[in-house]
Amino acid sequence: MASDAPDNHRKKRKMQKYSTPNNEVTPFRKAFKSREDHRKQMELEEARKAGLAPAEVDEDGNEINPHIPRYMSSAPWYLNAERPSLKHQRKWKPDPNNKNCWYDRGAKTFQADKYRKGACENCGAITHTSKTCMERPRKAGAKLTGKNIAPDEKVETFELDYDGKRDPWNGYDAASYAHVIDRYEARDEARKKYLKEQQLKKLEEKNNSDDEDDEDGLKVDEAKVDESKQIDFAKVEKRVRTTGGGSTGTVRNLRIREDIAKYLLNLDVNSAHYDPKARSMRGDPLPDMDPNEKFYGGDNQNRMSGEALEFKQLNVHVWEVFDKGNDVHMQAAPSQAELLNKVTRINKEMMKSKAKEAILEKYGNAAAEDALPRELLLGQSEKEVEYDRVGRVI
Repeated sequence: MASDAPDNHRKKRKMQKYSTPNNEVTPFRKAFKSREDHRKQMELEEARKAGLAPAEVDEDGNEINPHIPRYMSSAPWYLNAERPSLKHQRKWKPDPNNKNCWYDRGAKTFQADKYRKGACENCGAITHTSKTCMERPRKAGAKLTGKNIAPDEKVETFELDYDGKRDPWNGYDAASYAHVIDRYEARDEARKKYLKEQQLKKLEEKNNSDDEDDEDGLKVDEAKVDESKQIDFAKVEKRVRTTGGGSTGTVRNLRIREDIAKYLLNLDVNSAHYDPKARSMRGDPLPDMDPNEKFYGGDNQNRMSGEALEFKQLNVHVWEVFDKGNDVHMQAAPSQAELLNKVTRINKEMMKSKAKEAILEKYGNAAAEDALPRELLLGQSEKEVEYDRVGRVI
C-alpha cells in the first residue's frame, strides 16, 4: 500500500498537467490513441484518398479534401476543436488595415432638438466646433436661438497601412466624373451642329450666286456635307463611356464598304488559314488567279518585300557573323549590326568587281570588241581554202 501511494500521487499530478480548471481533459489528452486505433485511422485515410470511403465532413457540412496534409487540417489544441474543420486556416479576424475603406462623405447620424453643451455655437452640431464649422455664419447662432440645430456628422477613424496612407486615389468616386463627360459631349454636339449649319449656309450662297433662275441650283444637297466628313475617316474618337472612367477608342469607317474581307475571298475549307485573333492570313487565298488582277496575295507577300525583306536579311547576316565569333547582337546594338552589314556589303561588292576585272583582263571582253564579220556570223562564205594532209592551209 505504501508503494502504491507515490504512483497514485504521480498519476494525479500528471492528470492535473493536462486538465482544465473545470477538471475537463483537454483535446490533446482526448486525441491520444492506441496503436490499433492509429492503424485504423491510417487505413481510413488511405481509403478516403483512394475514393473508397466517403470524405470527412466539417462542422458546416462541407467535405474536407483527404489529400490536405495533417499539419494543415489538424487544428491547434488551444482552439478546443471538437470536430474536424478548416476554419483555423481561414482569415477569421477582420482586417483593420483595409486600405479600400474611406469616409462616408456627407453622412449624418443624429439631429438634436435643442442646443447641447459643447456643441458648435453656429449650427448646433456636436461633432465639431465653431472654428471648424463649414456652414454659413448665422446672424444669431444655434446657441442663442436654440433653433435649426444641424445634424451631427458621421465621424470615422481608420487604421490604414503604408500603401493606404499614400494612395492618392483612395476614396475617389468615379461616378462623380460623369457630369464632366456630359459637359464635353454636349460641347462637341453643339460644335458639330454649328459647323453643319455654316456649311449649309455656304452651299446656299454658292448655289444662289451661280444660277438664280435654276430651280435645281436652289436645292441644297446635304449629302455633300456628309461626304466632306469622310476626309477624316481614319480619325480615332475617344470617349469615356463607363462610370469607372475607362476609355474606349472607336474608329469610324475603317475600310471602304466595297472592299471584301480577306476571309471571304475564298470560301474553300482547304484554302489559306485565317487567324481571327490576329486578323492575319499568311497564305495566298487565290494562288491560281492572275497576278495582275489580284488585289490581295496574303500577308507573306508584304513580309517578302520592301523594308521587311531588308530587315530579315540583316538578321540573317547578324546570326552568321555571330556564329563566326564576332560579338554582335541585333537587339542589344542595332546600330553596330547595321553598320557591320553595310561594311560587309561594300566589301562584297568590291571583291566582285575585282574578280570581274581580273577575268576581263585575262580573257578579254567579247561584248566590248568590234562586231564580227558577216561571214563568221552566218557561218559560211564562197572563198575556197585548200588543206594538206596534216591540216595546214596550202
